[in-house]
Amino acid sequence: MHKEEPVLSGNLVQLVVPVALLALMYFMLIRPQQQQAKKRNEMLGQLRAGMEVVTIGGLHGTISKIEDKVVYLKVASNVELTFNRSAIAAVREGNQ
Repeated sequence: MHKEEPVLSGNLVQLVVPVALLALMYFMLIRPQQQQAKKRNEMLGQLRAGMEVVTIGGLHGTISKIEDKVVYLKVASNVELTFNRSAIAAVREGNQ
């Protein structure tokens, strides 16, 4: 006699595969992006006058003054530019 496989195992596989794919997507895509956003927000919160930074447009300058959402960068003598705080991409090495 030939034993029949339970129908439950086929249904279980159909349920486990999509759940496993969703878990994989979370750990490969969503979670690293959340960690990167958290790290960026911490960096933006730690900005202080005198730090050398790079903007998202690639402009290098030194922070001369910071307000709530605005950063003033000195890029040359007598040249100060105004940026949104979110426009700061990175703090240059040695300023952290």
